[in-house]
Amino acid sequence: MCHVIVTCRSMLWTLLSIVVAFAELIAFMSADWLIGKAKFGSSHNRDNGTGPLEPYRPTLGIYERCTRIQHVPYSRRDTQCGPYAENFSEIASGFWQATAIFLALGILILCAVALVSVFTMCVQSIMKKSIFNVCGLLQGIAGLFLILGLILYPAGWGCQKAISYCGPYASAYKLGECSLGWAFYTAIGGTVLTFICAVFSAQAEIATSSDKVQEEIEEGKSLICLL
Repeated sequence: MCHVIVTCRSMLWTLLSIVVAFAELIAFMSADWLIGKAKFGSSHNRDNGTGPLEPYRPTLGIYERCTRIQHVPYSRRDTQCGPYAENFSEIASGFWQATAIFLALGILILCAVALVSVFTMCVQSIMKKSIFNVCGLLQGIAGLFLILGLILYPAGWGCQKAISYCGPYASAYKLGECSLGWAFYTAIGGTVLTFICAVFSAQAEIATSSDKVQEEIEEGKSLICLL
């Protein structure tokens, strides 16, 4: 018989697991890892008296980039985003290729855990092993992959692609004229939350196997909700 067990701690762990997986996935796919040095649009506007030059800052991700294009004759500026690398080998730096691999592995594990976490309300163990403990271990492994990726990422700032965005003073672990975008900070925050989830999974296990839960099961209840 399937017992649906919902506690505050198990539900919080499930929600955090889902949030972490989505946060890391969105950060990985974003082009806002590096914010490039300020550039100016075409002088078309100034020559035609339609307005001054407006600076903009292109952004560069692990395999994506965003830059502003100008439409003539309307002088309407727009931002165009898309992958600069058509395949894995065209990623700008070998360090970024390694970063992509480690982040992808970590995100794959996190997405799998997030999917499994939804079913922990009904199934708390498999082959006599606690699903919470197994998922917590997997989240810890995913966190290690994410850390490796984030450590290697700044080593690629000296590649030619990064230099074209950040200026000639950019090099490994030196930003030059660039600044870090929200995607990098999101990836760091997601990594910290990953380890928090790994630790908190033990609390979710304790909450769903407590004496109160066992009493509810012995009373024949199939839906158990506890604080």
